Amino acid sequence: MVKKNAKKAAQPATIARNKRATFEYRFDEKYEAGLSLMGWEVKSIRAGKINISESYVMLKNGEAYLHHCHITPLHAASTHVVCDPTRPRKLLLNRKEIDRLAGLVERQGYAIVPISMYWRKGAWVKVEIGLGKGKKDHDKREDIKQRDWALEKARVMKNK
Repeated sequence: MVKKNAKKAAQPATIARNKRATFEYRFDEKYEAGLSLMGWEVKSIRAGKINISESYVMLKNGEAYLHHCHITPLHAASTHVVCDPTRPRKLLLNRKEIDRLAGLVERQGYAIVPISMYWRKGAWVKVEIGLGKGKKDHDKREDIKQRDWALEKARVMKNK
């Protein structure tokens, strides 16, 4: 019984994924960042009321912020707390990581996009952000062809 719990703790539990980001961007590097949240936001995330599909990361004054991440407030939230569902949330990264990201975004035209959000060690919310460039239309078509071919190949192998 202990082994089952150890396996669960080793694998991060995914909260939300940004599937559109992997289709729209080709990621060169990925980073894990902590997220500065309020109490009502953590409760809403535990309830699964989060959407990161249209969110993006902006660098301002040497700090990274997650914009347009929609966390729906719970009805049981306290009345004296102002609940803004799309407020910018600070990402917790090292200074070297922020400087590297800032340099690549400014000089080489990269974009920083959240890929997924998950629980680390059961209590910490982490965001996987990717540093990537936007794909061209022909790259997207190639990805669709590869995905369709993999499905067709799996069907043929299953029938034989």
